[in-house]
Amino acid sequence: MSPSRTRVLDLLTRSAEPLGMAELTAATGLHANTLRGHLEALVETGLVDRRRATPIGRGRPAWLYTAADESHTSEYAALASTLASGLATSAPDPAAAGARAGEGWGRELARQRLSRMNGPLDPRSEALAALEEFGFAPRDTPVDVVELTRCPLLDTARKHPEVVCAVHLGLVRGMVSEHGGDPSGTTLEPFATDDSCRLHLPRTLSS
Repeated sequence: MSPSRTRVLDLLTRSAEPLGMAELTAATGLHANTLRGHLEALVETGLVDRRRATPIGRGRPAWLYTAADESHTSEYAALASTLASGLATSAPDPAAAGARAGEGWGRELARQRLSRMNGPLDPRSEALAALEEFGFAPRDTPVDVVELTRCPLLDTARKHPEVVCAVHLGLVRGMVSEHGGDPSGTTLEPFATDDSCRLHLPRTLSS
């Protein structure tokens, strides 16, 4: 990495709290556009996690950045691999079992988020925000397609795509449904391109 990008990562690693653009700009002295480019690269390579700040008033909440917890990620990946292997070998219908598990997970996450917010939230925007937070690096397009350019469980997904990809689709559908949307048109094409999976997420998700 360049010295500037290394400095940004070092700041995030040493910080006890997530940092926003204002704090990072002041600490590094970098122009906001330059800093944003470094952060995007660090997020894409999995070295930095990004999530939305708690909304205050109107307008879209700012991004907050933290250094990725590698030990937590590896433990999660190991657990997910074990669970996926178990479902793949023991469940009568592994894909259906994975989808049910993912949908329950998505509903619970949505309920937790709804409890912290005032008023209804947009189902599609919330699903995209969750995918961003979980490390899928979603890239939205104008044609109701979201390209998932990273997978936090790539090795396990290649071994057991029928389970892992079903869980991920169920996660999105569960969140959409809990936020009052209709998930029936939401589908997932695993490994649709050399560097992404393709999530079909309609812009109109009203029930």
